[in-house]
Amino acid sequence: MVMVNFHHHPAEDGCAIVTFIDEILKCDSLSIVGLQKNTGKTECLKYVLARLPLEQKKVAVTSIGIDGETTDQVTRTQKPEIVLREGMYFGTSEAHYRQRRLVSELIDVSDESTSLGRVVTALALTQGKILLSGPSSTQGLRRWMRDTRRHDIDLVIIDGALSRLSLASPAVSQSMILATGAAYSINMTQLVQRTAFVVDLINIGLTRESNIALLSPLESGMWWIDSDGLLHEMQAVTSLSQQVEFNGMEQCATIYVAGALVDSFLERLRKNKHLRNVELVVRDFTKFFVSPQQLRLFEKMGGTIKVLQRSKLIAVTVNPTSPAGYVLDSEVLCDKLSQAINLPVYDLLKN
Repeated sequence: MVMVNFHHHPAEDGCAIVTFIDEILKCDSLSIVGLQKNTGKTECLKYVLARLPLEQKKVAVTSIGIDGETTDQVTRTQKPEIVLREGMYFGTSEAHYRQRRLVSELIDVSDESTSLGRVVTALALTQGKILLSGPSSTQGLRRWMRDTRRHDIDLVIIDGALSRLSLASPAVSQSMILATGAAYSINMTQLVQRTAFVVDLINIGLTRESNIALLSPLESGMWWIDSDGLLHEMQAVTSLSQQVEFNGMEQCATIYVAGALVDSFLERLRKNKHLRNVELVVRDFTKFFVSPQQLRLFEKMGGTIKVLQRSKLIAVTVNPTSPAGYVLDSEVLCDKLSQAINLPVYDLLKN
């Protein structure tokens, strides 16, 4: 597992008293992401929305794809609805806006189209229930966020979606909350290990400023920086390519993979004796498609892993119940996970 220096204090006991609302208020954007369906992401969103001090902050909320429907479209399990408070701004599709159960003022209808119509932005004038289905692409989401800022919004909250981690990338939101639980694995040891690995990836440190300036504009391909700080393009287009050549890279200090990072690339890198101590830079945690084993071997060999962008992980929440009805011991789970990730872990339903 990637060992990271954390700046958080572990919870004194597993399921700590929830204190992360104050942390959220220090950020301008927050993604709530579930590692799997039914890990309690929507419960977490409800919890946060109910507790934000709206007299202090102007809040806007949207969702990736469809969220908040009473029955989940994929698994047919019961799903909690989203309750908005008076004074909250929200973005949803035309179809779901028409079904709203609250009084609202229409602010904007964007050109952004979803499978359920255009994205509508509105202000809730009363408390009530809504189905949230906002922009479904990173670009669309960023545009919507930029547009809402015109209304002096202090905090944008994004409800993430099943395996759509890229939309929770640091390119979109400044901070995040991760929801995990028995739906991700009913084996507690495996659940803790797999969640801790994701947390480690989220917490990987930034590369140096000069690298960030040089590499940020490069959206695709693979590149390397020599010991004099000069940039070179590699022949292979992606790390998935079987034809990756490391010829003439004896002076290489940094390698940048703009797209996905995969095991086979790490393995080839490890086998090249000139690149044993190289710094490998990836855009952000959503681009890692590697196993803990390969990452550990790469670092053991002397390699370093850094990112261009990172989000602040504010908290991890757990749902100890799986959709099939298996229930893990909440206290033990919170405790073990908290120790593994050095962050407070919350069972919000229990709290």
